[in-house]
Amino acid sequence: MTDGCTWYGDDPFYKAYHDEEWGVPIYDGRALYEKLILDGFQAGLSWITILRKRENFIAAFDGFNPELIARYDDTKIESLMQDAGIVRNRSKILGTIAGAKLFLEIEEKEDGFSNLLWNYLDGKPIQNSWKSMNQVPAETPLSQAISKDLKKRGFKFVGPTIVYAFMQAVGMINDHVVTCPRHAEVKLLA
Repeated sequence: MTDGCTWYGDDPFYKAYHDEEWGVPIYDGRALYEKLILDGFQAGLSWITILRKRENFIAAFDGFNPELIARYDDTKIESLMQDAGIVRNRSKILGTIAGAKLFLEIEEKEDGFSNLLWNYLDGKPIQNSWKSMNQVPAETPLSQAISKDLKKRGFKFVGPTIVYAFMQAVGMINDHVVTCPRHAEVKLLA
């Protein structure tokens, strides 16, 4: 697929992610939790680094099952710190555990994690019409508002830039440029 989106470069693995996943709307709360955590691990790194380690992350974090992650103890944390297949950052690991507990709380006491996020958009993805990658912002007032809400709740590594990248990835925002064939395809999925 030739297109106007250029951020994935000439890496076939990265291109497959663009062509098959990026921008597709996700409404499943657990899938959203997983993606938010992976985007948090990206902080200070490139997304391709996380993407290449994604299967290792899934295995190391028990399939991103919040019920299991919320019960991680010091032994499990130390095991994760020794796992070369993931990003071994204690703060991000601890943030993942805290995020699992918060996810479970939101699922139990509120309208669910998915609704928490999608209610910011009335359940409908934003359809941008960028002509070039240079027009795509790194953050917006909406990503700032969601970031502020998540931080207030206790989530870690959810700054407005990370939240905007997350929103792009999970299809809350269609930021494929208009010359990209995926722009129209993703728009139809909304």
